[in-house]
Amino acid sequence: MSKRIDIQKTYKLFIDGKFPRTESGRYIKWTDSNNTTVVNICRGSRKDFRNAMVSARKASRSWACRTAYNRAQILYRIGEILEGRRDQFMAELTLQGLTKKQTASEIDQSIDRFIYYAGWADKYQQVFSHVNPVSMPYFNFTVPEATGVVAAIAPNDTSLLGMVSIIAPVIAGGNSIVILASESFPLCSITFAEVLHTSDVPAGAVNILTGYRSELIEHFSSHMDVNAILYCGDNGVDKKLVETNAALNVKHVIQFPEQNWAKDEHQSPYHILKCQETKTTWHPIGV
Repeated sequence: MSKRIDIQKTYKLFIDGKFPRTESGRYIKWTDSNNTTVVNICRGSRKDFRNAMVSARKASRSWACRTAYNRAQILYRIGEILEGRRDQFMAELTLQGLTKKQTASEIDQSIDRFIYYAGWADKYQQVFSHVNPVSMPYFNFTVPEATGVVAAIAPNDTSLLGMVSIIAPVIAGGNSIVILASESFPLCSITFAEVLHTSDVPAGAVNILTGYRSELIEHFSSHMDVNAILYCGDNGVDKKLVETNAALNVKHVIQFPEQNWAKDEHQSPYHILKCQETKTTWHPIGV
């Protein structure tokens, strides 16, 4: 009997709950620390991003209208599935150069981060809402609500934890997201998309692209249907480009300089608030 040949994984994009190949047909040969080509990664294009935006916009309203408790249940479910696929993520993180100890720590913290935001998903509104004093026969309420569609550039120096730390607070607050995975460590991004695919996250609420920052950041920051742009990194040219393009339609800009996402201080209900709009409601007394 001939020796069996291992089936190599094909890393695709994640758009609208499906796994399409890039429409451009272009790929990136991803190499390991020994400069050996391991896999081909889809090189996302402007058309891929536009497709993802259509999907995110379509999903944004229904996801925002879910009850906060239901969103909390779904985030908790993502953590459960991630726990069950620990061995697969350990293999990919090791392939990308992490030690066994670093790998175990990154997976544990990624799971815990989803559980953390699952706990906050149905509580942050109570914390950040206000009843404002007014000298008229009205109640005046201030309540945070989802901003809509968030385009995000994930941290480049971490494979799983950085991306999880961006996605979790954004969707906990009822937003949909299109995120560009780490260019240097992309393997876990599509494997994580498989976790989302088997959870209860509705199609289009989370869309994950792989590719080059230098090629896609222009499209992420200038698209007119994006409500907020989230950028992770300290490249001065990129930061200026994001701020300039965001001014075209007054996008909300959130920037995270390079930081250690493993620290507990980088998980906070204030990260949910960063992608929220403030809604003020007047209500007559006695009605």
